[in-house]
Amino acid sequence: MGPLLLLTSTLLCSWRMVDAQPSFTIRDITLAIEPSTDVSRDTNVTVRCQAAVVSSSGQEALSRTYTIYKDSTMVYTKTTSSSEDLLYPLPEARVSNTGKYRCNIDIEGKKMQSGAKKLTVTGLAAPVLHLNKGEFSEGEEVTATCTAPEETGSIIFYFYADSKELLEERVNSDQAEAKLRFSGAGIRKIHCDYTVLITPDSIKSKESNSMSVSVKELFITPVLEIIPQQNVYEGDQLGLSCTVRNFQRTSQSISLYLSQGTQLLSIGTTKVNHSMVALAKDSGEFECRLEMGNVVKVATKAVSVTELFSVPTLTVSPAEVFQGDDMKLTCRSENFASEILRRGEVTYAIDPPESRLISSEAGVFSGRALLYDFNYTCTAQAKGIVKRSKVLTVRPKVSVSQPKISVLGKVILGKPFQILCQADRGSLPINYTLMKIYENLNTTTVKLPYQQALFSIIIQKPEEITKFMCEAQNNRRKEGLLSKRLNATVIVPLSGATLTVVPDLADIAEGVDLLLICGIKGTPPVSFKWYRSDSVQPLFTTTSNEVTKHYNVTGVGSKHSGTYYCEAINPANNVVRSQSVTIEVRMALWKKGLIVASCLLLVTVLVLLFVLCFRAKRVRVDRSASVWSERPPNAASDEESSVASNEPDVEYTEVVHPQPADPARVPLKKGTDTVYSELQNSPHGAADPHDYQGSVEYAELNGEQPEINHTHPEVNHHQDLPVPVD
Repeated sequence: MGPLLLLTSTLLCSWRMVDAQPSFTIRDITLAIEPSTDVSRDTNVTVRCQAAVVSSSGQEALSRTYTIYKDSTMVYTKTTSSSEDLLYPLPEARVSNTGKYRCNIDIEGKKMQSGAKKLTVTGLAAPVLHLNKGEFSEGEEVTATCTAPEETGSIIFYFYADSKELLEERVNSDQAEAKLRFSGAGIRKIHCDYTVLITPDSIKSKESNSMSVSVKELFITPVLEIIPQQNVYEGDQLGLSCTVRNFQRTSQSISLYLSQGTQLLSIGTTKVNHSMVALAKDSGEFECRLEMGNVVKVATKAVSVTELFSVPTLTVSPAEVFQGDDMKLTCRSENFASEILRRGEVTYAIDPPESRLISSEAGVFSGRALLYDFNYTCTAQAKGIVKRSKVLTVRPKVSVSQPKISVLGKVILGKPFQILCQADRGSLPINYTLMKIYENLNTTTVKLPYQQALFSIIIQKPEEITKFMCEAQNNRRKEGLLSKRLNATVIVPLSGATLTVVPDLADIAEGVDLLLICGIKGTPPVSFKWYRSDSVQPLFTTTSNEVTKHYNVTGVGSKHSGTYYCEAINPANNVVRSQSVTIEVRMALWKKGLIVASCLLLVTVLVLLFVLCFRAKRVRVDRSASVWSERPPNAASDEESSVASNEPDVEYTEVVHPQPADPARVPLKKGTDTVYSELQNSPHGAADPHDYQGSVEYAELNGEQPEINHTHPEVNHHQDLPVPVD
């Protein structure tokens, strides 16, 4: 029970502590500047920070931490449990108080920040200048004090003499001090001013009061002496002396400097001496400078040194030198002092000695140009004076090598192409001349490394290409070198395209192999294409080094009928097209024979069927027919009787013939019609094998009993039977 009670007690205490903590929220925080955001100097300003807090529980006061910032820099902080506003006073505000202010509050870990407000303070106090003395000598130190009464912040003070700025001092107080020294006698006017730094700006004050000081001159001066000073020639000895006049012992040290231009010759305290050999370049001013503290005094003198002889110049001839050619170097001094020096007294030498040049006369050196660039100098000497020329770099040129001739791109007959003439070696500039059978056509000069000698040409015959050569020359003293003759492939544009069909158009039948032969005139390689007029895509494409190529169609059929043509193109990029050929694929001979045989067989079968059918009908007629004879004379009409009396005696009977009917005879009638058959009596009176002599039998196939009459006319001779009449 003990642990359980302890745990319960702990939980209850924790709940009470949590429940005892106040619940609150910060509604708002504001910052105010009183009496105004724009005030003048010496105004009492208050920055007020106010937080509105609502507490929902708890009776204890909340701990608050206020922080005031000016231009992002913390300037004031305070922790309090009071709910009253925080006041940050700025008594007698200064310009340095100008800036943007904001307030932060932190209550039990909850924070809030106010908006920013800018305070502007105008008006600076006038600076006051004070000097520790009003009269002093050159180089003597004077103390100047500049004060900005009651100003605060970061301040820069400036000191001026005769409106010229001498120095500046940056301090964090309202006063600065400077040590000043002056050289040169006279009255100086001193004043000062200051600037208050306010991020990111600055405010300048008015000028201070002006104070005049008197500077007394020091009579100590430098003295410069030069021996000799006139009629000085190169080689003469110059003596220079720098000393001090009216020297008095003082606490300050003295320094003397002897110089010429920027070159310091010597340095000392009370006296400086220097000796030198005069040269033409030494003409000019020499200076003796005295420094004592910040007092500087200077003495100068000019010296003119006459040139004994001029600096030699080195030249080469000829100006254009080629490797291994003879050349001559000349070293000369153009001017010399003739009043004290003869030209022959000047001697010349060439450097370096290993240049292998021989002196043929004074200042002239001869030899052969080297195979590489070389630097030469020469020296001229007289009366101990030595002068060296500028460096002369001799760059021997390389004679041009035999040029090579070639073409750029393709050579197409009748179209412009470019010929390139180029040498592997040779110094620029190089003159290139294009020739045709030793006749000059054109000349161009190559002056830059990246340039090319190009010539534009048109030829009309392929054999013209080998007649071109080019000449290269870069040495006027030597003849140019000729290239070999131009060797290049000439592309002849295509022409005369033809399409040939094998076999002949009349012999093209199903199953044969068809060749479409495309032929052209021109230069291969040639790209051939075969087309059918009803298609934009080629049937076949091939490239060949021949001017004739074929397209093979194996076992043609009716689908291959149509109009065909071919196209060809070669590197000249001209497309030629053949004539169109119309191909009609005929039926194969064996198919034609098969069709004829089939037709004949069909006709034969039909004829046999007809005959069989006819014979079957005749058999049925023979079985159903009755035999009848010719009617009696009294039953016939008068006309019939008349005819009968005039006709020979003829016997008629109905006969079934086993052979086909004679096509010349009138077809026998079927059905109820009368059928006639004609029998002739034997011409010699012989008896009929069927014993039907001279009788005619009529059979009427009308379904009634026929009436039979018999007559026996006499027959005197044989004659054709009359044609039966329906």
